[in-house]
Amino acid sequence: MTEKLLRVGTNYLPVSNVDLSSDWYVTKLGAVLNYKDNDKAILNMANQSIFLVKAKGNQNANFYNTYGEECFSLTFEVDGLKALEDIHREFKEKEVRVGEIENRGHSGKNFVFYDPDGNKFDVWSELSPIFKEKFLN
Repeated sequence: MTEKLLRVGTNYLPVSNVDLSSDWYVTKLGAVLNYKDNDKAILNMANQSIFLVKAKGNQNANFYNTYGEECFSLTFEVDGLKALEDIHREFKEKEVRVGEIENRGHSGKNFVFYDPDGNKFDVWSELSPIFKEKFLN
């Protein structure tokens, strides 16, 4: 194989109510709404396309590891500890359900947050050097 995967273009998230969820992502996280119908919403956020897809029952993108701990499927990056602390405070002010900032034993710090359907996400204070070089210089 001579070609390689270059980036993640789209993530699909199950939601129970497309209208409520898309409004939440726009107002709480600053996503840009590109399209919405009864079954899905297409958002731009964090340099990716996020599809919110109406799902049956109580579904979300979380999974459980071998220790029974609920895990997130996406980690967002910010540029440094101050940025992490600022967005953590902003999420709290906007009444986003967030966990505490924690040290997980690797470089940087993290916290988790949840959308209205319980989709769990991570935020990490260490911005990828390649992303920083290509897109922030």
